[in-house]
Amino acid sequence: MAAIPLKPEYGPTLGRLLSPRWRAASPLARGAAIAAGVGLLALLLAAGLTLEDATFSHGGRVSFSFSYRDLYRVAPDPGGYVKVQRHRDGRLEDSFAVDSLVLPPYTGELSAELPLYAVGYIRGLSERYAGFVLRGEGKTRVNTVPAYNIFYKATVKGQTMYGRDVLLLPERSGAREGVDIVMLTSPKVDSQVTSPLEVASAGVLHTPLETFAFS
Repeated sequence: MAAIPLKPEYGPTLGRLLSPRWRAASPLARGAAIAAGVGLLALLLAAGLTLEDATFSHGGRVSFSFSYRDLYRVAPDPGGYVKVQRHRDGRLEDSFAVDSLVLPPYTGELSAELPLYAVGYIRGLSERYAGFVLRGEGKTRVNTVPAYNIFYKATVKGQTMYGRDVLLLPERSGAREGVDIVMLTSPKVDSQVTSPLEVASAGVLHTPLETFAFS
């Protein structure tokens, strides 16, 4: 392909300036330059990929997906679907887990059943965690789907954590199978999260909760 002619005031091009040196260079020097260029391109591509959100999808009876960044997959708890976390110096900073949730048979509306179910759920949290303190509960929405929030403070693996659990089921009549989204964050991680009531309102847990959706 013929080169596109340039106006004199725009020349010479970088290619013309480097051409004599390239022709005079030894094969070894040319090979090293090519290898360096390929390495730089790979580094730029890798850096670009790290800026993209990762995505997790789960199929089956309860199918869902969400995106996340700066969190890494770890083994979920028994019966859980997935867990992503962030650690620093061996200490947990943030955790986002999606566990299975099955409600007992009920009559009436789901919005009325969830607060009743939450009574026993909160009792279970108090038995599971040392230093458990309930800080709030109430109805919410996740991507327009009605859900139920439980906010608390507890000691997890020897350190104080803010907790927020979200009980979430597909928006259909009589639904009993859904998910329990368990979120934990250290009070020392994000200055914007100053209480359990602000968990996932900012920081790395905001994205997975904001993007969570049933398929």
